[in-house]
Amino acid sequence: MDKMNRRTFIKLGVAAGATVAAGAYFSWWGENIPATVRDGSALYDVLIIGSGGGGMRAALEATKQKGLKVAVMTKMVPTRSATTMAQGGINGAARTTDSKDSPEAHAFDTVKGADYLCDQDAVEYFTERAPEILFELDYYGIAFNRQEDGRLHQRKMGGSTYARAAYSADISGHAVQHTMFEQCLKNNIDFISECQLLEIVADNGKVSGVIAIDMRSGNIISIPAKTVIVATGGYGRAYWVRTSNPYSSTGDGIAACVNVGIPFKDPEMVQFHPTGLASNGVLMSESARSEGAYLINKDGERFMARYAPQAMELGPRDLVCQSVEKEILAGRGIGEGLNAAVYLDFRHIPKERIMERLFQVKQLALQFEGVDLFEQPVPIRGTCHYSMGGVDVIDYKTCATKIPGLFAAGECSCISVHGANRLGANSLTEVLVFGKTAGAGAADYAKGAGYEGNKEKLQAAVERWNKKFTETTGRSSGPSVAVIRDKMALTMWNNAGIFRNESALNQGLRDIDGLQEEYNKCFIGDTSRTCNTAFMNYIELGNLLVVSKAIIMGAIARKESRGSHSRTDFPKRDDQKFLQHTLISKEGDTFKTEYRPVAITKFKPVERKY
Repeated sequence: MDKMNRRTFIKLGVAAGATVAAGAYFSWWGENIPATVRDGSALYDVLIIGSGGGGMRAALEATKQKGLKVAVMTKMVPTRSATTMAQGGINGAARTTDSKDSPEAHAFDTVKGADYLCDQDAVEYFTERAPEILFELDYYGIAFNRQEDGRLHQRKMGGSTYARAAYSADISGHAVQHTMFEQCLKNNIDFISECQLLEIVADNGKVSGVIAIDMRSGNIISIPAKTVIVATGGYGRAYWVRTSNPYSSTGDGIAACVNVGIPFKDPEMVQFHPTGLASNGVLMSESARSEGAYLINKDGERFMARYAPQAMELGPRDLVCQSVEKEILAGRGIGEGLNAAVYLDFRHIPKERIMERLFQVKQLALQFEGVDLFEQPVPIRGTCHYSMGGVDVIDYKTCATKIPGLFAAGECSCISVHGANRLGANSLTEVLVFGKTAGAGAADYAKGAGYEGNKEKLQAAVERWNKKFTETTGRSSGPSVAVIRDKMALTMWNNAGIFRNESALNQGLRDIDGLQEEYNKCFIGDTSRTCNTAFMNYIELGNLLVVSKAIIMGAIARKESRGSHSRTDFPKRDDQKFLQHTLISKEGDTFKTEYRPVAITKFKPVERKY
């Protein structure tokens, strides 16, 4: 086995211990759902859907309002969200490594990286609070990498002017997730685990609660709540085989919000990370390039000099990913079709640094590509990684949506601080800053308020979903969920991927509409109630089809290239027409496209150069 230093050994031991403790927590209680939820007597002041860093940070903040009943609902166990997969670090201008950094510099880097599509007032709010988040995490006990003087060590990530990403080796998200879970247990927050969100119920424009299916029993349950925070993560599985996202990233919260009338903002802004493993899209963290790994083509040429001569591999993700794809299209890559790739080269980096800071990256290359990165470069290609778009948040100071009592935070939301391209290490900062903001916003709304929802509407929804379960699982024939899902992924990659054009996008929209028709009569193949994962896959596919249609509609309407949205037929950015947010909403079965101006404060749009 490869040797690792003492610090890395301790970190991995702590993470493993937390995982064991999490499992023990659920086995001790023996139930995945609180008794009051099972018997229908529960009423929560704040109900959070999603147990990632954003959801659990929201729960922690909500409990600061004394006397409120707070719960986190998750379709898995709380420690298995997408947050655990974040590797590189957490941005914040704490200036522990680089004294020249500042929140304003962080804001400018974020706005520039976003290709000026973000709301600058929200970005300023975000970057001013980021250093506080780092020190909170330090207080909670995260095992950050440190300098000789004991202060946090921060490294420079893509698109950043200064070193501002604090990190815990290359398992930063894992450390955040388990730390948040420990704090939630300490604060006696209810967890409603292994429950899949089916519907958000709103009556007369106010939240009533949610409908979910308990995966263990198969029971359809209603959970009344004064406020709901949607924190369900992204939708990378729309691209299924070329994504770094977990299988749980199926856009559940976004689809539920669209179905209740909240717009999906900037859906076309899908980030493709430049360094996914060639075989399966698993992420090779941006921290690898931060620590000195560089990109080479089949001829051994360090090709980023052609595209970003100053920033090189630490340019923004959209630029680097598009550069990788251009090398492949020019015939300077290896392999063919979906297996085409270029290389990420680590061989010049000291082995000790890799074992200290990139141990997981090394293991992933060996496990999935069979490559010892000490000896060989690693085959990589772009992979769907992050959703800049999401649930339309209309107040960044509370994370409120247009429906009173309904809030959103984390990757499923669009506040908007990422615009057309997210900078590396801004994601964990975002989920924590705005998770905290949403928790406070929901708690303030719920404090002293009575329940304004409609329990009769909740019960009617339960009955409707029970009928749907019986009808859909009872079909004896039809297209399978897996076949429809595979067609969807191929459609999205080929027609709404890294490069886009009018013809391909229109074809993609026709394909998705056709797949929706197939979905409406698809065959599930399992009629049982207990642990019916086939029905869960069916629900998730329905959510992905809603998300996929919105992505393509937004991409068709945006006739320009900006950040991650690259149109070969409209290669230039067009600020006169498209310096505005796309809003895709649904009325009945009809989708419509609208726009909202971008908020600009200090930084006037100029051409991006790296």
